[in-house]
Amino acid sequence: MFDELSARFEDAVKGLRGQDTISETNVEGALKEVRRALLDADVSLPVVKDFVSEIREKAVGAEVVRGVTPDQKFIQVVHEQLVEVMGGGNAPLAKADQAPTVVLMAGLQGAGKTTATAKLGLHLKDQGRKALMVGADVYRPAAIEQLKTLGAQIGVDVFSLGIEAKPEDIAAAGLAKAKEEGYDTLLVDTAGRLQIDSEMMEEMVRIRSAVQPDEVLLVVDSMIGQEAAELTRAFHDQVGITGAVLTKLDGDSRGGAALSIRKVSGQPIKFIGTGEKVEALQPFHPERMASRILGMGDVLTLVEKAQKEVELADVEKMQKKLQEASFDFSDFLQQMRLIKRMGSLGGLMKMIPGMNKIDDGMLKQGEQQLIKIEAMIGSMTAAERTQPELLAAQPSRRRRIASGSGYQAADVDKVLADFQKMRGFMQQMTKGGGMPGMPGMPGMGGGMPGMPGMPGLPGMGGGMPAGQPGAAPRRQRPYKKKKGFGQL
Repeated sequence: MFDELSARFEDAVKGLRGQDTISETNVEGALKEVRRALLDADVSLPVVKDFVSEIREKAVGAEVVRGVTPDQKFIQVVHEQLVEVMGGGNAPLAKADQAPTVVLMAGLQGAGKTTATAKLGLHLKDQGRKALMVGADVYRPAAIEQLKTLGAQIGVDVFSLGIEAKPEDIAAAGLAKAKEEGYDTLLVDTAGRLQIDSEMMEEMVRIRSAVQPDEVLLVVDSMIGQEAAELTRAFHDQVGITGAVLTKLDGDSRGGAALSIRKVSGQPIKFIGTGEKVEALQPFHPERMASRILGMGDVLTLVEKAQKEVELADVEKMQKKLQEASFDFSDFLQQMRLIKRMGSLGGLMKMIPGMNKIDDGMLKQGEQQLIKIEAMIGSMTAAERTQPELLAAQPSRRRRIASGSGYQAADVDKVLADFQKMRGFMQQMTKGGGMPGMPGMPGMGGGMPGMPGMPGLPGMGGGMPAGQPGAAPRRQRPYKKKKGFGQL
């Protein structure tokens, strides 16, 4: 997500490096790159024109204080403009004065409305709200059954009258049930079409009249690019949207929809879908997204993901193990499974400032290595997992594990050697302070849960040296306590 856009923005500031000020002359090259970056990202042309014009006006003549270079000032201006275009700040879901809050989900077929409805239902459940999902898509085969399946999976109730009833009648009956049984939120999943048509819009208007929603959320597939602007305009003009849910931002989308929706409709993006799993829904924060687009990472979202998955008692227990160098293969397996629950390794790493330059091939190699290690740990006995020293002392154990996991004995030897080095390294780092309450990632004072192998991922030659994202793996060197960070 946004990798190409990030690279283009980086190219935009190269021409300003070494300059004393931002002038009409030297800023044109940067603005041309910004324009090209936005167009390549499928941002709507009118939005691009306004965006570039605003940057030019704010950047030229901007005061560059001592210690800040013109290229850094230009990045600041671009960041501020990106935040403004995407809405300025987080816009939470409405909450009606009198329950239930009614949320109408709208959009084209294939945008992911049904899945987004379930994701939102789970999000509300996690916030302590009691939601009822209504299956009012009577046209798409198995849409209602899909919603029921997802509802059972996440523990959120689903209401429907089947495919024979009118969508507006289903929505109205769902509202009556929500009032009667004390639900505080009603999520109405409506039908979509392959394209906008008058029949679809008339049906949406009827449903809206039947339930008087507090929110009308337009579900937009981020892959549709510039079409997002026209789609948003059409729905807003005829139905009146109050916000948007941007889906499939984990894929190969260029991200243009994120910059077009707010500008076109005046309504905020409220949530983004970042994966296929029902847990993969995040509130949208323009300032965080702007930072990710510019390659600055998104540490706050990373921390929120970690806090959601890890209990404080587990954090304290792991911190103690790291400090005592008693971290074992069972702990490592637990950390790897945390990574899977939080998302892909690549997605997590790119939320860390400076890590956006890591080569995708290296990240894929890291993910494959984690799978390989998990297979090896699966072939260990309980004693071997908790006492890695047994493996170091007995080659026959390592050969058995290699045979059981489908790899070579040399692979097991490599993983064991790197694990021992990593354990010592992590012990040293946890004693140095840093970000509290997040054990596991070396270099962050104990680190972040689920990422114990960066740097020093077993079997990858010690991982990536700190401060050199994307650097090629170094030649393996013995671990020495007095060496600094990145000298494994």
